[in-house]
Amino acid sequence: MEILNLTLPATNRFATQYTKEQSKIHKFFNYSHTDNEAYKLRLNDLHERTFNRGELVSVITNFMKRFPSSHQVEKSIEKLRQQNSVVVIGGQQAGLLTGPLYTVHKIISIIALAEQKEKELGVPVVPIFWIAGEDHDYDEVNHVYAESNGKLTKFVYPESCVEKRMVSHIPIKKDICYQWVEEIVETFGETNYTKKLLNFTKQIVNQSYTIVDFFAHIVMELFKDFGLLIVDSGDNNLRRLERELFIKQIHLWEQLSQSVIKQQEELAKLGFNRTISINTQSVNLFYYDNQERVLLEFDKERQLFVGKNGVHHFNTDSMLELARNHPEKLSTNVVARPLAQEYLFPTLAFIAGPGEIAYWAELQKAFELFNLKMPPVVPRLNITILDRSIETNMKELELDLYEVLSSGTQMKQAEFLESVKDTTLEHLFEETKRDLRDKYKNIEQRLITLDRGLLPLLQKNEQIIQSQIDFMSKKIEASLKEQHNVILKKFEQVENALKPLGSPQERILTGYYYINKYDFDFIRDLTKLPYQFDGKHKVVIV
Repeated sequence: MEILNLTLPATNRFATQYTKEQSKIHKFFNYSHTDNEAYKLRLNDLHERTFNRGELVSVITNFMKRFPSSHQVEKSIEKLRQQNSVVVIGGQQAGLLTGPLYTVHKIISIIALAEQKEKELGVPVVPIFWIAGEDHDYDEVNHVYAESNGKLTKFVYPESCVEKRMVSHIPIKKDICYQWVEEIVETFGETNYTKKLLNFTKQIVNQSYTIVDFFAHIVMELFKDFGLLIVDSGDNNLRRLERELFIKQIHLWEQLSQSVIKQQEELAKLGFNRTISINTQSVNLFYYDNQERVLLEFDKERQLFVGKNGVHHFNTDSMLELARNHPEKLSTNVVARPLAQEYLFPTLAFIAGPGEIAYWAELQKAFELFNLKMPPVVPRLNITILDRSIETNMKELELDLYEVLSSGTQMKQAEFLESVKDTTLEHLFEETKRDLRDKYKNIEQRLITLDRGLLPLLQKNEQIIQSQIDFMSKKIEASLKEQHNVILKKFEQVENALKPLGSPQERILTGYYYINKYDFDFIRDLTKLPYQFDGKHKVVIV
């Protein structure tokens, strides 16, 4: 493997600005993610706080005991017990078959930064991956994309979930799940590692009860040797540790919403639209009745916390009773989740995707309200995997890597087809159609005086002949594509590999494709590469 560094714009304007050294938006964050001294300052700030490490380690250990483990994992757990240890944390939803590649890239980023900062700062730094199991957006995690007959196809997991249940609580039917995986892996093509991958999958499906279980088994098999620890935000035991935060949030719900709205107003002055949907009634908590996750708002007229579904309502005392005695009934939203992470973990740095960077900028005042500082927000590594065969195709097609990653191959493919067209034949068709229109116009003028009733039939007759000419023209175009099918397929292969469906590779393709092609060691080798958090796009050639 080798790494190429490219300067590509981030997928949103805010994230692009954030990577610039002198950006005016840095004032919305407490620490500079590029300044080594900032991490020393952060370390000192963390040492002035106390954390419930004993209970936190117990929760993590209990959650992780059913997943693949290693000596390195045990070592990370012991590190977390130490009073001087800190963590690098980031999270994502529990996608099927690792989810999109950016989930893998985020975990690699967490591990790489933790290793780097442990060496630089001389303190134990533990990599933590936060599985957003309390999320209920099932449609975001219930599918993967795979190439079928040269086209990328969306394979939706066949089990539906009507209620807004936490992903942590959505069960899987083992036979249905494994058949679905087999269908997808078949599209990858059989390799020396396919049987091993399917055997592994069958084993973990049999050991999994929920989508989070399935996801966590895969993640820990891939990253156990790097000492990664995982938590599930939908874990009841974890939310019991959030009691005091829930209580404080219930008391400060109005100030919390106002703090975010004020920050959004300041960002708007710089031309940035808000990314968090919030209003003056937002409580930033969900109530969970074991079936549905219901967003709460405050009804000032009735002085009640009410569910947006209109069914649930609580007065302040009832909400506080829930927080104290049934915290598993409450869960955080996009505003409160970063606060929960900061409350639970001694966070040296938070690894963020482009969208997360934008919404974290809206939370600085929220952190201050809870007497907290936002940790350094470090953009995750943006990685594209470039197979040697795809690289060979690009050289043959004279495609520029930067242009492909930025815009895909459609324009170059169109230019190629234009270069091999018989322009004389194309002009003859256009001339024939033009002459036909002129002739029929003359016929129409004559027919007006002879029999107006035949005009509709004449128009239909012209349409039929014109459509036949178009049909023949398209047949010739199809024949041209068939003659150059080998070249066009190479364009298609490059597009599907590097800019699938017009999106970055990491947003569409799944890690399972590469495991099937290169074995599990591929992801491990990818993790071991010497990455720099310099804001540049990493192209890994394999």
